[in-house]
Amino acid sequence: MGWYNKRLAKSIWVFHVSASPCNNCDIEILDLLTPRYDLERFGIKLVGSIRHADVLLVSGIFNQKVGPRVQQIYQQAPKPCFVVGIGTCPASGCCFKDSYNISKNIKDIIPINLYIPGCPPKPENMIAGIVKLVEVLNA
Repeated sequence: MGWYNKRLAKSIWVFHVSASPCNNCDIEILDLLTPRYDLERFGIKLVGSIRHADVLLVSGIFNQKVGPRVQQIYQQAPKPCFVVGIGTCPASGCCFKDSYNISKNIKDIIPINLYIPGCPPKPENMIAGIVKLVEVLNA
């Protein structure tokens, strides 16, 4: 497992999962790909297939309809796969946490390894969170 983490620390491929978001986090994630932040200079690349991903970026609320789909996507990812919750919604449920349609325990659906809080989080905070993940993988 250690060899995989060393390889992953040099080049992380990320798949973005939108689980009923308000799209504020999604816009900030797309901002990471612009020349201003240029996420690819750190070896982090956004991929279009879950089968190529090392990390899942999850934004939004897990409601009753989206929860099983997110679980299915996570099961298709090659293991080990790390999950990063972007924004306040995956971390605490935000203003939707008492809604009848929301899955009460997100950790029962998929394990989330890292939370990046904020509504929406700034691109600098997302970069710092991913860099912390890389530091953990290098240890």
